[in-house]
Amino acid sequence: MARYRGPKSKISRKFKIPIFGHCKELKKRPFPPGQHGKNRRRKVSDYGLQLAEKQKAKYMYGILEKQFRNLFVKASRKKGVTGNLLLQLLESRLDNTVYRLGISPTRRGARQLVSHYHITVNGKRNNIPSYLLKPGDTISLTEKSKKLENVTKSLAARPVGEYNWLDWSEEKMTGQFLQYPERARIPEPIKEQVIVELYSK
Repeated sequence: MARYRGPKSKISRKFKIPIFGHCKELKKRPFPPGQHGKNRRRKVSDYGLQLAEKQKAKYMYGILEKQFRNLFVKASRKKGVTGNLLLQLLESRLDNTVYRLGISPTRRGARQLVSHYHITVNGKRNNIPSYLLKPGDTISLTEKSKKLENVTKSLAARPVGEYNWLDWSEEKMTGQFLQYPERARIPEPIKEQVIVELYSK
């Protein structure tokens, strides 16, 4: 399964936000990477801004161009605001939902849990990180996976009630995808309309 494997700190410094979670380098060197990072003041074109916004979203959700474009096409065929629908589809991915539920502290870790058959959807094992959940779907851990140290630590530190489109039962260690999230509730600093403009050219 293709995904970005390069240096994470450089990407965070490029976009000036911790794309992959906590980034020490971003605090030490809060300027773009490269030899001329500190002195780079060139004007960026509209296309450059649109492309950067798309790249930022792809890095955040851990997907490459083909999958991202397919999701955009799917969103554009639905009724509603395309940008909002695109983010809703990204949020409904299985790996992202595992991350949002607090089962893993990072999306990369969530992707690995899914890929290694630690997650079930509606009682059946699912190892497809890009699987799109629907309202009412139940997400759980396999019995052996519930005892994993990384999982228990992550769940102990999970934020409570932060994502109102998800529900989590601590007793059963089971979550539910209740509905597609409203744009205002999605915390990612993404300008989705800019991405729509890029793909609409």
